[in-house]
Amino acid sequence: MSVLEIPDPSLVVLIGVSGSGKSTFAADHFGPFETISSDFCRGLVSNDPNSQEATTDAFEVLNLVVSKRLRAGRLTVVDATNVQPAARKALIELARRSDLLPVAIVLDVPESVCAERTLARPDRSFGRDVVRRQHRVLSRSLKGLAREGFRSVHVLRGVEEVRDAVVERVPLRSDRRDLTGPFDVIGDIHGCRRELETLLGRMGYVIERDDQGKAVDARHPDGRTVVFLGDYVDRGPDAPGVLRLVMGMVAAGHALAIPGNHENKLVKALRGHKVTTSHGLAETLDQLAGESEEFRKQVASFCDGLVAHLVLDGGRLVVAHAGLKEEYHNRASGRVRSFALYGETTGETDEFGLPVRYPWAQDYRGAAMVLYGHTPTPELRWVNNTLCLDTGCVFGGELSALRYPEKEAVSVPAERVHYEPVVPLHRRNPDPHDLDLDDVVGVGGVETALRGRVSVRPENAAGALEVMSRFAVPPQWLFYLPPTMSPCATSALPGMLEHAAEAFADYRRVGLETVICEEKHMGSRAVALVCRDAEAAQKRFGVGDELSGIVHTRTGRRVFDEGLTEKLVRKLADAVDRAGLWDDLGTDWILFDAELLPWSAKAEPLLKSQYAAVGAAATTDLTARAAVLAQAAGRGLDVGDAERRTRSRRSDVDGYVAAYRRYVWPTDGLDGVRLAPFQILATEGRTYGEHDHEWHLGVADRLAQAAPELVTTTRRLQVDLNSETSTAAATAWWEDLTASGGEGMVVKPAGNQVHGSGGVDRRVQPGIKVRGREYLRLIYGPHYTEPANLERLRARSLDRKRSMALREYALGVEALDRLVKAEPLWRIHQAVFAVLALESEPVDPRL
Repeated sequence: MSVLEIPDPSLVVLIGVSGSGKSTFAADHFGPFETISSDFCRGLVSNDPNSQEATTDAFEVLNLVVSKRLRAGRLTVVDATNVQPAARKALIELARRSDLLPVAIVLDVPESVCAERTLARPDRSFGRDVVRRQHRVLSRSLKGLAREGFRSVHVLRGVEEVRDAVVERVPLRSDRRDLTGPFDVIGDIHGCRRELETLLGRMGYVIERDDQGKAVDARHPDGRTVVFLGDYVDRGPDAPGVLRLVMGMVAAGHALAIPGNHENKLVKALRGHKVTTSHGLAETLDQLAGESEEFRKQVASFCDGLVAHLVLDGGRLVVAHAGLKEEYHNRASGRVRSFALYGETTGETDEFGLPVRYPWAQDYRGAAMVLYGHTPTPELRWVNNTLCLDTGCVFGGELSALRYPEKEAVSVPAERVHYEPVVPLHRRNPDPHDLDLDDVVGVGGVETALRGRVSVRPENAAGALEVMSRFAVPPQWLFYLPPTMSPCATSALPGMLEHAAEAFADYRRVGLETVICEEKHMGSRAVALVCRDAEAAQKRFGVGDELSGIVHTRTGRRVFDEGLTEKLVRKLADAVDRAGLWDDLGTDWILFDAELLPWSAKAEPLLKSQYAAVGAAATTDLTARAAVLAQAAGRGLDVGDAERRTRSRRSDVDGYVAAYRRYVWPTDGLDGVRLAPFQILATEGRTYGEHDHEWHLGVADRLAQAAPELVTTTRRLQVDLNSETSTAAATAWWEDLTASGGEGMVVKPAGNQVHGSGGVDRRVQPGIKVRGREYLRLIYGPHYTEPANLERLRARSLDRKRSMALREYALGVEALDRLVKAEPLWRIHQAVFAVLALESEPVDPRL
C-alpha cells in the first residue's frame, strides 16, 4: 500500500494515459468540487465531453477555474492526461502564481490495460494508436518530472498500486491553526539575552538554567507559549545565549520560532558558504567560535529548519519576521519566504543608503492579525490590524512583546546601546492612509451586524470621498457620523403636516408599548470626543496635535477652529470629571452625540444668506404691497381680496422670521454656547446601546449639574402607547413646546435598541422627528400652510428617507462596535464613509 502525502492546499496534477483510471482515482480520494476534469470542461463548452475540437476552449475554462480555486487557497486536482510537458508546465505556472506547491500523481498502468479499457468504452472514438502514443510520451517524461518543478512526484505502478493507494492530506508547515495559545509574541532580540530574560520574567515565565547557570528554557505557570519573531543574532552581546534559550524553549514545547533574515545569513555562513559578514554577523560568528562544534551544528540545523511564517489560532493570527500580505498567508513558495524574511522593497534607497521598503501594512485589509518585526520603530503602533514588535532593543530602545489574544503590550528598556543604528531610532514612519475607495465600492458596500450589507453607489462614494479628504477632521478623530432621522407619517389634520399622533401610531404598528419623547433642540448636530487629557488622546487615538478631543458636525467638519475646539473639549472634560463619569464609566475618553446651541453659533452664514435674506426681501415686498393697496383703497377701489391675501402672507412671513430668530442669540467665543448631549456613544471597550434613553439623559443631567454654564439638559416624557391619557398628555406637551417656539420633539423607543426574537428589530426606527407647525415654515417656506400648498405637500414620499435612516443607523452602530473593538482605522472609516455616501442619495432634503 502506497501512502501519498499531499500538501493541503496544493495543486494535484494527475498524469496518465487514457484508460489509466484517473477519474476513478480522483473520485475515490478527492471531493467532487476539488477535481477539475478536462472532459467535463469540454462538455461545458461543446455539450460533448469527447469533442477534441473543443480542447483549446476547454483548457481555457479549466485553467481559469483552477486559478480561481488556487487563489482562494483550496486544494485542486486536475484530471487530464497531462502526458505532454507543455500541459504540465502551464499547470505548474498556475500553482506558482498562487504560491502553492504543485504535486504530481502518476498512474503508470500498463499500455495493454489502458487500451482494453479505452476500447471497451462506447464514448471513446479513438483507438489503440492514441493510447500507445500517450504511453510512449509518458514513459519519456517520468524521470524528469521532479526537474519540471513538481514539489513531489508519486508514481503508482500497475493496477494494484493505484487501487491500494491511500491519500493523506498534510497541512503546510506554516499551518498551525490548531494552536490557539495564549501566546506571548516577542520581537527582534539581536543577541540581547539579558533583556530577553528580563522580559520573560516580567511576563511571568520561570527561567531554567543548566549546571553552568546558562538559561536553557522558560515556562509559564499558566501554560502560555512564546512566539519568537526571528533575528535572534547579530549586533548584540550574546547571540549564543539567546539561541540557547530560544532553542531550549522550542524543544520543550514552550515556544514557537520563525526565522529572521539574520538567521538566514547565519545558516549560510555556518554551512561554509561565502557571505559578507556585515550588520553584526562577524560579531555573532566570533561569539559562536567560543562554543562547541556540536552547538554550532545544532544552531545551523535549528535555524535552517524554521518555517518562514506561521498561521495560528484558527487563522486569526499570523506571524512573520518582516510581515506578510494577506494573499501570502499559509502559502508556500520562494517569494512568500522572501517576503516573510525581508519584506518587499520599492527599488529605491533612502538618505541612509538603505532600501526603501514597500509599506505593505498600509494596504493590509485582512481579518487575521499580523505580528512582525524586522524594521525598528520607536514605539508600538497598530496599522490596519498589524503590529511591528521590533522596538530597537539592540539600538538602545526596548524589547517588546504582545500578549495574545489580550492585545496587551509588554516592554523592557535596553540596558544600553549595544549597536549604533544607521537610521535614527526616533525617526517615525509616515502615517498610513486610512481608507481606500475600493474598501467600500470594491466590495459593494459595508457589512453591518444590524442590517447585513449596506450598499453604496459608486457615484455617491466619489462625492463622499472628496468631502472627507478635503473638509473632514483628521481621520484619527473621526469615528462616527450621526444618521439622518425619519420624519413621522404625514398628518391629515387641518393645517398640519406633522403631528405627534402619527409618530405614536408608527411605533404602535411595530408592536412597541413604551416610547420616550425628547425635546428637539434647534441647533447644530455635533459629535464630541472628549479625552481626559492630551496624553490620553495620544495614547488611545495616536494623535500628535496635543489636542484632547474634537467636536465635529454630522458631515465630519470641525465646528470651531483648533483653539476654540480645545477650550470647548477641556470644559467638557472638566464637567465629566466633576460629574464623576471618568471613574463611573472606567474610561479615559467618551464619545457623545449632542446638539450644539445656538443654531447661529455654527450656521450664522446660512442664516444671513438664506433665512434672513428671504425674510427681509419678503417683508420689504409685502410692506410695499400693503402701502399700494392702502392708496388704492383710498381712491375707492375694491382691494379686499388682495388686502386679505397680503395680510395673510405677511403673517406667514412674520412667522417665518420669528421661527429662525428664536434660535439665534449672541455668542462670543464660547460665551453663550451651549451643548445638549443626549447619548453616550462609546467609551473604552464598550458601547451603550443596551442602556435605555432615560439612562443616557440622566448622564447628561449630571453633566448639566456639573457645568450649568455650558451643558443644557433635554426635557423628555415617557409615553405608554396603550394609554389614551398618556398619549394625550404627550401630545399636549408637544403642542406646548412648539407653541412657545420649540422646533418639536423626537420620539424614540424607550429601550433604545429594540430587540425582537432574532436580535435588533430591523423595522423599528431609532427615532422619529415630529416638527412643529411654525418651525416647518423654515423647511417648506413661509406659505406652506396655505391649503393648496399643504395639500400638495401631503403627497410627500417618506419610504426612501426612512430606509436611509435605518441604513445609516446600522452603519453608525457598526462604526462604534469596530471602534471599541480597536479594529483598524480603515475598518471604522469604512462604515463612517458609507454614512456620508448615503447622504448623496436622491432624497428630498426637507424631510
